[in-house]
Amino acid sequence: MRAIDVHPIIDNARFSRFHWTVVALCALLLIFDGYDLFIFGVVLPAIMQEWGLTPLQAGALGSYALFGMMFGALTFGTLADKIGRKKGIAICFTLFSAATLVNGFASNPTEFGICRFIAGLGCGGLMPNAVALMSEYAPKRLRSTLVAVMFSGYSLGGMLAAGVGIYMLPTFGWQSMFFAAAVPLLLLPLILWWLPESVGFLVREGQTAKARLILDRIDPMLALDATDTLHMADTKGRGVAVLELFRDGRATRTLCLWVAFFCCLLMVYALSSWLPKLMASAGYSLGSSLSFLLVLNFGGMAGAILGGWLGDRLNLGKVMGVFFIAAALSISLLGFKSAPVVLYLLIFVAGATTIGTQILLYAGTAQFYGLSIRSTGLGWASGIGRNGAILGPLLGGALMGMNLPLQLNFIAFAVPGAVAALAMALFILSSHRHQAVSSVLITAKS
Repeated sequence: MRAIDVHPIIDNARFSRFHWTVVALCALLLIFDGYDLFIFGVVLPAIMQEWGLTPLQAGALGSYALFGMMFGALTFGTLADKIGRKKGIAICFTLFSAATLVNGFASNPTEFGICRFIAGLGCGGLMPNAVALMSEYAPKRLRSTLVAVMFSGYSLGGMLAAGVGIYMLPTFGWQSMFFAAAVPLLLLPLILWWLPESVGFLVREGQTAKARLILDRIDPMLALDATDTLHMADTKGRGVAVLELFRDGRATRTLCLWVAFFCCLLMVYALSSWLPKLMASAGYSLGSSLSFLLVLNFGGMAGAILGGWLGDRLNLGKVMGVFFIAAALSISLLGFKSAPVVLYLLIFVAGATTIGTQILLYAGTAQFYGLSIRSTGLGWASGIGRNGAILGPLLGGALMGMNLPLQLNFIAFAVPGAVAALAMALFILSSHRHQAVSSVLITAKS
């Protein structure tokens, strides 16, 4: 009989076909998630015209899904720590895909908003669970990179929404964008068949036979048998999981992560909801305006992968801080007249340092919290951040309603980037102080 600690097996594993499967399936989940989230910005000009909405009314309508995401992240993030990541993902995926499909039949803003709220519940719950599952299975040396690659599916979904919109909106109308949600529903059984459950959850629940099968796929050289016992440190929390986020010197860093999530999501959703409309108001055609959204999401994917690669080699917190500064600068410059090449470059950088940094925040949060509270930590950070996501479309609508110069709109969108950079600087300082105190205590004990 052998007593085997699961953590070193996963942390030191060679990248294998199993890891490719987890990355690909989680990325596919987030492609559909990203499509659902960015679809509103694509159809916004069409529904504003059809239903005669003012900019402020349109901004409020865009916030319905984001309210749902806030509640979904807080609810399903914590629930998955109890029922398992795989079940949580299945519930969330079904919820947002079905609601998005029904959304295509909406005949007025009220019905549209209700469907978007329900879809938001599923979208908000899916993200923290997919990130937690990928973080759990990724080898330690590649963790930030693999989470970023997986989460780039979110940006691909946004690019897909913009690309499909360029073709389908003029020909089939905005409803067709929502009917496309039938595709992920058909693929769900296949995804769930291949997606593994959290090995930490299986060990905690005593399902060691299933856990051994997964570990054999991660490292076939282990040759585990039925007599081997598995254990993992940090598979159980102490009492209320939410309070765990503030224990053991985590309070300041938890609050910093919440501020960074809030500011980052405000920028992401302000841009994704209003960039096509702002550019259309500046004199660009609908096709050009949607192409800006395409470039924004392409930048997000590139920024996430580059940031993840840098984070695995440098300090991920410092990388995010630099990205936030770049976000504030690039968004500020978007409001000024530029050559087309420069404009597209600025939008690319803005996407890389807002959407891309949002992805890095998930990766950093997953690494900061232990296994027993990982989904809870991700869910609450994401849920708090959703308040920024809710404010983003509302802020854009209010600014559009005030008929401010284009430069001031983008400067207002850029301010949260500076605030988030300060939050990450405080996070890094707090981490250094905590490490120094821990070192002193260890030395004193020895």
